[in-house]
Amino acid sequence: MRKRLLGVAAAATVVTGMCAPAALAAVPVGDQDTNFVRSAHQGNLAEIAAGQDAQKSAMTPCVKAVGARLVTDHQKLDRDLKALAVKSKTVLPAAPTVEQQQALRGVTEKAGTAGYDAAWLKNQEAAHTQTLALIDTQIRSGTDAAVTNAAKKARPVVALHLDMVRGGTCHTM
Repeated sequence: MRKRLLGVAAAATVVTGMCAPAALAAVPVGDQDTNFVRSAHQGNLAEIAAGQDAQKSAMTPCVKAVGARLVTDHQKLDRDLKALAVKSKTVLPAAPTVEQQQALRGVTEKAGTAGYDAAWLKNQEAAHTQTLALIDTQIRSGTDAAVTNAAKKARPVVALHLDMVRGGTCHTM
């Protein structure tokens, strides 16, 4: 397990270019805060991938537009998380969770069919509902002010995304 974690850490460092300067002192971050940063990063990676897929595979202009919005917004949110990770020397995962990858595969299998958009919207509603719960837990229980502030900043963005896909109906805002 330790070898796997070291491999993931090395890959994350190479992939994200997150080598912290030697002069940067470690900032202690609690387990809740570290878990939030890692989980939110994986959520961002999943949303970016889903948004990119929607831009090329969606059948309706609305889903394509919402997909583009997700990419833009989650890239920005992830830049902020990466900065926090560097400051706290938190190693970020290099990919979405296995479950997130499987969910996206389930949607992408429907590419080019009428069922793609409905599957994508349903997946995004579930993902953004989970992300809001993660954010709310951080806001309630986080101990690192910078991480909790990032969660507070992300909350309205994620809530807007949820509103855009709620009920399996696409809404551009």
